[in-house]
Amino acid sequence: MTPLSDSNRAAPALALTEIVTWDATTLSRQLHDRAVSCREVMSAYLDHIDAANPLVNAIVSRRERAALLAEADAADRELSAGRSRGWMHGFPQAIKDLSDAAGLPTTQGSPLLAGQMATQDSLMVERMRAAGAIIVGKTNTPEFGLGSQSYNPVFGATRNAFDHTRTAGGSSGGAAAALAVRMLPVADGSDMMGSLRNPAAFNHVIGFRPSFGRVPELAADPFGQQLATNGPMGRTVEDVARLLEIQSGFDPRVPLSLGEPLRSGTRDIGTSLERDAQGLRIGWLGDWGGHLAMESGVLALCEAALDRFVGLGAQVEVGDMPFDPDVLWQSWTTLRHGSVAGKLGAYYADPATRDRLKPEAQWEVEHGLRLSAQDIHAANVQRGDAYRAWSALFERFDYLAMPSAQVFPFDVETHWPREIAGRTLDSYHRWMEVVIPASMLGAPAISLPAGINDGGLPMGFQLIGRPRDDWGVLQLARAFEAVGGDLARLPPALASAG
Repeated sequence: MTPLSDSNRAAPALALTEIVTWDATTLSRQLHDRAVSCREVMSAYLDHIDAANPLVNAIVSRRERAALLAEADAADRELSAGRSRGWMHGFPQAIKDLSDAAGLPTTQGSPLLAGQMATQDSLMVERMRAAGAIIVGKTNTPEFGLGSQSYNPVFGATRNAFDHTRTAGGSSGGAAAALAVRMLPVADGSDMMGSLRNPAAFNHVIGFRPSFGRVPELAADPFGQQLATNGPMGRTVEDVARLLEIQSGFDPRVPLSLGEPLRSGTRDIGTSLERDAQGLRIGWLGDWGGHLAMESGVLALCEAALDRFVGLGAQVEVGDMPFDPDVLWQSWTTLRHGSVAGKLGAYYADPATRDRLKPEAQWEVEHGLRLSAQDIHAANVQRGDAYRAWSALFERFDYLAMPSAQVFPFDVETHWPREIAGRTLDSYHRWMEVVIPASMLGAPAISLPAGINDGGLPMGFQLIGRPRDDWGVLQLARAFEAVGGDLARLPPALASAG
């Protein structure tokens, strides 16, 4: 990873065309009203990607302009004939490089998979393409999605939208940075350990981890994979909700996918999101009573953001951890080790490929291979105990809140923080411990921008709902947005249009 010089960091701000400043809902309306053509939109986005991507290295494996413009022209002809594929008709879209998009490589940030071409879309991509998205490339991710720092030996590091010397987070770091610098109208990502929430916080956009099963994914082990999920990212809550509705829904090939609708009724999504927060009870867990190491300023920014809910008539109270965090961590790491070992064990077993795995991946597999069936069973029992304890907390509170990360974006040359506030960390992902409750519960959690610290670095906070209360979380997030105004502010490198 080559650091940017101070002169690059202070480079003149990029000019923006109006098209790339529109939120996705506005973009869709303009396209369907024929106020702007799909070709004009594609051209504007490709021009902006050419100018902005070198600053952050968020979009990789880009397709040729001519082919993309040809697809945009075809989309225009469909609209002219009165046919729309859906809300995303004509949207330039880049897919996180952990999901397959037909005709593009699925590298997963690993030299072991460099150049491996996908022959068909993943289920999520299939649904987005059916809704009208035009796939322009992929978004960068850490090797095999491991770690909340998006660097890899294939494409390098993705840089923070607000400070190009800092990390964009991960593992959906490319998606979040691309959104923040207006290279995409919306983005997809995935989340095992905060990978939709951490990069959203680090780039001052919105990331939503849906309830487990809400966004199905085809897998070789459809009953065993219950830690990670795909989900949406955007710059407004409505955009996130609209993309989630496209991504979600039952598929008979995915036995644990949810068949219930995301929302009830037939009203427009924007109208359906309106909700009175009066009387809602929000539990603030902060640093879990001092258990979590937190960089100075994180809690203060998040607590100030939560004051907006008080202004809406909600009650914000400090809540106690309902379950031993050390036991939760033990259960989490055991299940994570087992999951990673199952996916990467063959690479580890082969001496020709083992050394090409990054050290953190080798560490995960080594621990996973030592586990017995009894270890996995015990971890699942602990997870069940944690689920029941956290469910009891929802009898007191309607929603829970905590920071989306324990540190502000750190130096892009640092693979992971070794200490926070003088406390030494014992693993490459311990600094993201704050995100594991929602992951273990399979609960919906949204990361909303909390603000910018005095050093110009963003932070976000999580709102967590009961499992399957995805729409309630989105409604509460929309209420926060309504009193706070535009959440996804422009990064310093961008100049406002007009």
